[in-house]
Amino acid sequence: MSARPPRAPGAQLPPRAQLPSAQPPPGAQVPRRASTILVVDDEPGILEVLSLGLRSDDIVVLTARDVAGGIRAVRSGSPDLIVLDVGLPGGDGFSLLRRIREVSDVPILMLTARDDVEDRVRGLELGADDYIAKPFHLEELTARVRAHLRRRALDRDERPASPVISSGDLTIDTAARRASRGPRTLDLTSREFDLFELFVRHRGEVLSKTRILEALWGYAYDPNLVEVYIGYLRRKLGEPPLLETVRGSGYRLAPDDLASGDHAAEIGS
Repeated sequence: MSARPPRAPGAQLPPRAQLPSAQPPPGAQVPRRASTILVVDDEPGILEVLSLGLRSDDIVVLTARDVAGGIRAVRSGSPDLIVLDVGLPGGDGFSLLRRIREVSDVPILMLTARDDVEDRVRGLELGADDYIAKPFHLEELTARVRAHLRRRALDRDERPASPVISSGDLTIDTAARRASRGPRTLDLTSREFDLFELFVRHRGEVLSKTRILEALWGYAYDPNLVEVYIGYLRRKLGEPPLLETVRGSGYRLAPDDLASGDHAAEIGS
């Protein structure tokens, strides 16, 4: 280590009073803290590529190579997003996903084999928010990661003054992340909850696939994601059906005055 150069004669050290204040001046924009991303993959090459490719001034990257390491990193690192490979030593990505969802709604992006539709569907059913197939382009993965981080930041900034939203027999507690239909509590994954909240806030409006993708995922890349989650949400909402398919336009949550009849069943598919 090189020695510190001697201070020139007469040089003055800055007085402590000139140190920046801990409190920002009124009206100043407070910089966001760096986001933490956890990458769990057993391939050293992928860990290295993603660590270098995702790391930036506003992103810190943690890595783990197996299920046990992933659990430790989630507990100690409190990541803002997780990139999770399906195949891992000491279990698999699905078992780790299941354990994470017991304690956290952190966004999870699954890495799957290109042609393995079963893995993608299983991951989404267990609560993954997104998936990308191997081999992937780093630019695309980086764009998806940043889109999820932006969406998460907006969710934090846009929380309503009242955390409870009610519409007919539907109730959502956005602070507790709980939803119900009448007396029945709905067992929703994090992404299903976000989709349900979007429909309740815009009840009676037709929401296109592109609008839903932009609102929930931050990009309009794969409309199949919307179809998958609409199917999940329909099953969990039960009867009578509430979600309508408006052919060529998108989906809508039936208005409260029509939800109790057969209207939604006739239009939905």
